[in-house]
Amino acid sequence: MNQISETNKLKAKYSKMSEFIGFVVIEILFNFIGAVIRWLFGNIWRTIKNKRKFKFSEYLNGPKNPDHFDNQAHETNNVIIGVISTIVIIFVVVLVKRL
Repeated sequence: MNQISETNKLKAKYSKMSEFIGFVVIEILFNFIGAVIRWLFGNIWRTIKNKRKFKFSEYLNGPKNPDHFDNQAHETNNVIIGVISTIVIIFVVVLVKRL
């Protein structure tokens, strides 16, 4: 009986760890996808408007300024944009397959 409870504890521990690792991998992936999309649109828009362009690392990680008021916003925007663009791409692929 004691061995069964130990086994269940180990399964629960590894299940939580794999959920965490999966979440981190998905967050990193969507952060990167969103940063690429923001960087592409930002470079096109800033080229048209003749403004200073930002580096890709600034789109990915935010500005290097430690006094920036919201360091988390860039990564959050990237994840949201990455998720929405992935859903749109999947939706378009499904629609094209149906035709």
